[in-house]
Amino acid sequence: MGRIIFCTYLQRHAEGQDFCLYQGELGKRIYNEISKEAWQEWLVKQTMIINEQKLNLIHHKDRKIIESEMLVFLFKEKNISV
Repeated sequence: MGRIIFCTYLQRHAEGQDFCLYQGELGKRIYNEISKEAWQEWLVKQTMIINEQKLNLIHHKDRKIIESEMLVFLFKEKNISV
């Protein structure tokens, strides 16, 4: 088992990420606060959002939608400026 963190999403200790999955400050926050298990749950949710809303991640606007949804999902943040 790798490094153990307190996962903000699961509200318990769990195995942390092996490397930073996202860039910048948000990437650091995900690395430090989101477990592998929680990230896998997010990937399932992300796929649903992309398919349901017919998002195209080539477009900046659609990437921002996904990033906002990710913050709400992982960190329960409602007022988000990304």
